[in-house]
Amino acid sequence: MPDAAARGLSDGGLVPPTDYGLVVPDGWFRIPLEPDGWKGPIRALAERVFDGQDDAVLLKREFSKALLARAEEGYGNGGVELYISTTSIGPVPLSSSLLVTVVPPEQGFRLDARGRSQQVATVELPFAGPATTRRTRTVPDADDSSGNQLPVTVVDYAVGVPGTDAVLLLTFSTPLDMFADAMVDLFEAVAKSLHWK
Repeated sequence: MPDAAARGLSDGGLVPPTDYGLVVPDGWFRIPLEPDGWKGPIRALAERVFDGQDDAVLLKREFSKALLARAEEGYGNGGVELYISTTSIGPVPLSSSLLVTVVPPEQGFRLDARGRSQQVATVELPFAGPATTRRTRTVPDADDSSGNQLPVTVVDYAVGVPGTDAVLLLTFSTPLDMFADAMVDLFEAVAKSLHWK
């Protein structure tokens, strides 16, 4: 567990966990979000995604560049690890990702509903305690710089780190609008595997 969580020790007397664990589906590729730790995994993921496609040099480079930008952004916002799905059903890639972020106590973080496209609820994670969850569906602008034109479903789980005022934030996302409900069920199963160490 990053120092950000340990610094938030409250007066409640609970000993903060030193780490957390998650069970993710086979085919989800982990990228640790530390500047000296993400280049190798990004390169390996690009090799896996474009394996056997010798004519995809430019696509591989753009894929790696986009992942690097995402890793840098995630790290800048307190992200500690990023998971990218490489799973497919037949020819259909099950595009999804998970960003794990430690939000330090001084940020006073909370999930709020903003607009009709968001749903906020409280859930109990069996091994990690209560969490606030928020589901959002966003339709990208026509001039979105990422080039994405598909609606994106994002599900956040905010979980208080025991013995601290820090929050562990799990942010799942998928552009698979037709399968959004099924993907959200999968995200819930991953969130429910969260446990403290």
